[in-house]
Amino acid sequence: MEHCQIGVFLAYASARGHALLDRELYLPQEWTQDRERCTQAGIPQERPFATKPALARQMLERAFQAGVPATWVTGDSVYGDDRRLRLWLEAHERAYVLAVSGKEYVWLGWQQRQVKTVLAALPADGWTRHSAGAGAKGPRWYDWCWLPLAAPMLPAWRRWLLVRRSVSAPTKLTAFVVFAPQAVPLAEVVQTAGTRWTIESSFEAAKGEVGLDHYEVRSWTGWYRHITLAMWAYALLTIVRAGHLQESALPKKKLAQGALHRLTAC
Repeated sequence: MEHCQIGVFLAYASARGHALLDRELYLPQEWTQDRERCTQAGIPQERPFATKPALARQMLERAFQAGVPATWVTGDSVYGDDRRLRLWLEAHERAYVLAVSGKEYVWLGWQQRQVKTVLAALPADGWTRHSAGAGAKGPRWYDWCWLPLAAPMLPAWRRWLLVRRSVSAPTKLTAFVVFAPQAVPLAEVVQTAGTRWTIESSFEAAKGEVGLDHYEVRSWTGWYRHITLAMWAYALLTIVRAGHLQESALPKKKLAQGALHRLTAC
């Protein structure tokens, strides 16, 4: 689209709140092949073309190296369909629940099968109803089933194909590839799949509260400055909200001491 920049974002979700953690500007190949155009926009000469999954991997690697505590990695099918990203996460023993499209292939038993073929042959029974988390209208209930996939090289870990079925429209199916410790319960995996929506919530809140999309920049530096500042402001609001919720849960006589501690920490 004309006058449009596409960003790849990494969000952090926890029980106390969620925020945008990192960002990278996606450059189409037609841009990176036109060095004069890149120079005019202030794009570094050493910046090569990178796919969205490759940018996601760069941000995940930065987060892991910084010691960000994360039990799971989630993402939509743009990232789940990238086998190299999945294998990289497995090599680093990082559990994930990544959506996959119907065109992706998985190893089911000793046979490689396309996801849409597997979905078309799912049995009518064997489904379990779980909530994927709270939504605007209450718990988001779906029917779920999961099938074991080819085991990874790590003996204590397993892969599954997780399938979500709409309660109101049973023909509407969404598939995920799961990599996790073998004893992980289905309910935890379902909750993890539901946390992917928090990035949409973060976008909506950051646009409305800190002006994430309120810019008219046409340069590399301008985009990174605006997006980074907006992300920082939104992260600060998230911390303030988390502190307020914690204060509300404390006895009144401990509120002053708790507030002082959080103010000092900020």
